[in-house]
Amino acid sequence: MGDHKEQPLRVGAAVRRRRRALDLTLAVVAERSGLSVPFLSQIENERARPSQSSLEKVADALRTTAVELLAAADPACSVDVVRAEDTEPWAEPRVRSLVRGHHQMHASEYTGDHDAGRELQFRNDQLMYVSDGAVEIEAEGRAYRLGRGDTLYLTGGVRHRWRATVPDTRLLVVAVAEDIEALRDKPRR
Repeated sequence: MGDHKEQPLRVGAAVRRRRRALDLTLAVVAERSGLSVPFLSQIENERARPSQSSLEKVADALRTTAVELLAAADPACSVDVVRAEDTEPWAEPRVRSLVRGHHQMHASEYTGDHDAGRELQFRNDQLMYVSDGAVEIEAEGRAYRLGRGDTLYLTGGVRHRWRATVPDTRLLVVAVAEDIEALRDKPRR
């Protein structure tokens, strides 16, 4: 059984979608990012692949993150492998997207600590799984302590924040993509 040949991501479409959603011109993004209009056009049209540094500049100009742009990128194939060694081990804490492309599901692995003061709220449901270490999650005014192997499920709209309580904690977050309109159960009569 052979390995599927991995294809590059087409991040240009994700950049274009984000730019248009913000109603920005290429000139505005170029000014904010310090990159040229022709280079940004080449990125959007898949004629150039940005370096990590350039992608971060574009993401900042679009008020998002490089991880989110990569997560929204179009895969060149329907099967994609994300290898552990594909991540850059230079920074702690770090976040690694586990699902690339524009899909109905998004998954990220957080390693190390996290900005515990930042309150999060997502449109759709998400599952948080502690693969190593421990976290404390505050959701709707209650604190939950989770250890290795524990999960917490949050329905869409629940305000929450979390922090690692043990060094080298790894937290897996799987969520329904923000652009999906999740169906809620209809009340029974």
